[in-house]
Amino acid sequence: MDLEELRAVQTRERATDGLQELRDSFYADVATYIQELREERDRVAAEADEPFRNDTVNELTDEIEVAEQVAEAIYERRIGKLVKQASLAAAGMPDDQTGLTNEERDLYTDLVDRIKENKQGVLDVIAGDAPIEAERGAADTEPGSNDESDAASTHPADDPPESPADPSQNGTGAPAAEAMGGGPDAETNSADETDVGEAATQSDSAADDVETTTVRVTSDVGEIFGVDEREYSLYEDDVVQLPTENAEPLLERDAAEKLE
Repeated sequence: MDLEELRAVQTRERATDGLQELRDSFYADVATYIQELREERDRVAAEADEPFRNDTVNELTDEIEVAEQVAEAIYERRIGKLVKQASLAAAGMPDDQTGLTNEERDLYTDLVDRIKENKQGVLDVIAGDAPIEAERGAADTEPGSNDESDAASTHPADDPPESPADPSQNGTGAPAAEAMGGGPDAETNSADETDVGEAATQSDSAADDVETTTVRVTSDVGEIFGVDEREYSLYEDDVVQLPTENAEPLLERDAAEKLE
């Protein structure tokens, strides 16, 4: 097992709709390969005067990270296919487990059994052969009875009437001038809004000045926060324009390819 074999498996998995045939111990072999890389890196680092500046240590670290990313991408793509295949098998379609790894075969069998069991339970309820489960959280009392009780306790009948409102006050008790936007707080609020608008303008201007690179994402990365203070969702086959400072690490780890 090496990185070249992992990449070849990933390429074939992308190119086919079905599950390609893998040996039973595929994921175990990947784990062994990555563990050997870690041990080799630790050995080289122990012998190096400056481990963090050692080229071999850095190369091994990069290979470990890329291998983990490729293995995860292979697993996620195969699991999507496996779930679809299990649902078809549960519906009575041909059951083909050829090429599954040990871990995938266990999951596949469990999924098929669970889907069949769930389907039978639903059909039994529909046919009247099984009781209908009560909805969770259903109220035990008639709708509105608690509300009426609460309203009665909150507003007793013999409460004294409220005193007439001062015509110079609004509904909140504040002077009418303040309600219309005047008063001592108006200037402060206006200044705050101006500051916020200026800050947003400066932020947009800074984002426009960031150098960008257009890339195609080759493996699922997920959410990242760019140096331009924007969020990006990066998934396989996405074409996106990223700040160059964010794009370069993806290109170095083969998680993306640059587009001209």
